[in-house]
Amino acid sequence: MANGEKKTVRVLIVDDDVSLRRVLEYNLQEEGYEVLTAGSGEEGLRLFEDGAPTLVVTDLKMPGMGGFQLLREVKERFPDTVVIVITAFGAVEAAVEAMKAGAYDFITKPFNREALKLTVRKALDMQGLSRENRRLREELSEREEFRSIIGISPPMEEVFRVIDRVADTDATVLITGESGTGKELVARAIHNRSSRRAAPFVAINCAAIPRDLLESELFGHVKGAFTGAVQDKEGKFRQAEAGTLFLDEVGELPVELQSKLLRALQEKEVQPVGGAHTIKLDVRVVAATNADLEEAIAEGRFREDLFYRLSVIPVHLPPLRERKEDIPLLVRHFAAKHGGASVTFSPEILAVMAAYGWPGNVRELENTVERILIMRNADTIHPDDLPEKVRRGRSPQRECRVINLPDEGYSLEQLEREIVVEALERNNWNQSSAARFLRIPRHTLIYRMEKYSITTPERKK
Repeated sequence: MANGEKKTVRVLIVDDDVSLRRVLEYNLQEEGYEVLTAGSGEEGLRLFEDGAPTLVVTDLKMPGMGGFQLLREVKERFPDTVVIVITAFGAVEAAVEAMKAGAYDFITKPFNREALKLTVRKALDMQGLSRENRRLREELSEREEFRSIIGISPPMEEVFRVIDRVADTDATVLITGESGTGKELVARAIHNRSSRRAAPFVAINCAAIPRDLLESELFGHVKGAFTGAVQDKEGKFRQAEAGTLFLDEVGELPVELQSKLLRALQEKEVQPVGGAHTIKLDVRVVAATNADLEEAIAEGRFREDLFYRLSVIPVHLPPLRERKEDIPLLVRHFAAKHGGASVTFSPEILAVMAAYGWPGNVRELENTVERILIMRNADTIHPDDLPEKVRRGRSPQRECRVINLPDEGYSLEQLEREIVVEALERNNWNQSSAARFLRIPRHTLIYRMEKYSITTPERKK
């Protein structure tokens, strides 16, 4: 940005420290910005309302109205305004909370003048990018990265906001949410809206690969490292060079591999299995899980330091039952996707669908719409076209079929089989999630599935 352009940018500095305020003012004026200064949050808010600055730099701890309250007031009035917070060295946790509340970034005292200028420049660049991102999101049908992420509900608007803000950074992102909520779609959206979009997006399901092969899949191996290693192999980290690596179901990562993943994230290097040297990499990592990692930490199944390394930016995808206002949009989207653009879903059927709990979330909704389109007899869809369980409004919170035993008795083995199938259906046939639901080890669940000849439906794979 040239100096002539910078003169049109107005920056508001809010800090009760007169000396620091003058230093900030001098450095930003030197860069060509128009600078307003205030010695308190109250004065800063008045200047903000009068002067409409493009960017606000505020200390967090001040007498009276502190930086947190000023941040909230500014973002409530003008959400587009970029806010940078100042915090004391060692108080990074407070700065992270401010970022969760809407701040773009933070600088710590004492700060380097060049770091200050760079942070301001990046913040202004981000503001321009965010405006462009909003324009692009309004053209959803023309953009692949948001084509399948549909929603107008407040929880989904928050997801969109976070994607906009974090996409073009290198921060690790942890996406949480139940199975079927669309975690990989969000990961791809983050990649596609970043400067890494031209490089590979590489995904790996940590629960789908045998434990003894997972290290090689992630980090690669050299020829002769183990029986069957007849040639060198690049792992997923190296395949994602300059791009994004998506670690799905990261909560299923074996404990013995978690320390190696932590090192890869910290040192930005990997060591192939059997290799003598490490390899430097430039990879952005996005992870996802439907597990409660904090519970896993308490049980010793997940490293706490790895959790904090992965969850620099947390993104939570709400279950469909918490965003029911999105169901009509999703139904129309899936109908068009599966060749039913001219089909009409009656208000009655949409009301019935909104009453259902959707344990399989968006994935179950899409499967239901596809089934309706295949089986329909007319182009107007009514409640009778729905599967029986949706018509009855059965949800896992309200009903469980296996406890309704007939008076004449019931086979214990059949009852156990029903329980296993029910748990698998509620968790969209994810074995790890179903095992946690039943409070049994995964290998015990697999044994029961083999015992009762329970196989995963082809459409669920």
